[in-house]
Amino acid sequence: MTDFWEDLRATTQARIGLGRVGDGMPTPRVLEFRLAHAIARDAVHDPLDVDALVAALSPLSSASLGDPVVVTSRAADRAEYLRRPDLGRLPADLSGVPHTGADVGFVLADGLSARALQTHGPSLLEALVEALPDTLSLAPPVIATQARVGLGDHLGEALGVRTVLVLIGERPGLSVADSLGVYLTHHPRPGLADSDRNCVSNIHAPGGLPYAAAARVVGGLIAGARQLGRSGVALKDTSREAAIPAPDTALS
Repeated sequence: MTDFWEDLRATTQARIGLGRVGDGMPTPRVLEFRLAHAIARDAVHDPLDVDALVAALSPLSSASLGDPVVVTSRAADRAEYLRRPDLGRLPADLSGVPHTGADVGFVLADGLSARALQTHGPSLLEALVEALPDTLSLAPPVIATQARVGLGDHLGEALGVRTVLVLIGERPGLSVADSLGVYLTHHPRPGLADSDRNCVSNIHAPGGLPYAAAARVVGGLIAGARQLGRSGVALKDTSREAAIPAPDTALS
């Protein structure tokens, strides 16, 4: 007999139509849940393979961005990172970060899922670079470990960029453990609140927001931030109605 829910399950990652066996769920559904939970836990604890990420970024580095810089937060290890979110927002050392004065900077942060950054970071960064016009100058990427979103404010200020994009592994769920988010902050500096930045989330393949679509949205947000002079709650997605202005025509 055909399962009524079979076709519907193919359209969503949600757990629907699990069924029952007496007072409990069928054993296969219980095992699927435990597997998803284990994958999510592993995604939180697995460290970022920095060398592999640097190698994956090498085509972009040689073509347009330059060699990446590697930094870490003040969290000494993964255990402290999970216990002390505040330390993940503070840099351990910024001496190796070059002051570029570029229009856009990129921070590739492990966040709560290094797997997400490892899997999707290079392709998303490539899509972002392709989506931005040649009139905008780009800083070399910064790879940040044990990092929270707020670390991007310190790195953006150190880079001297007008807009910083933080590509960061999002909190794993029981459906997706490798989702990536992009946080955009205009005029980054320490002390900003979450309301001062914009987020494009759920970037992953398959099933999530595709890289090119995410890059178009981010491009529209950069255009809006440059025209508005700020990012955050006042900034809306302008990807369908505005091109990114050249530096000499930008309002701020």
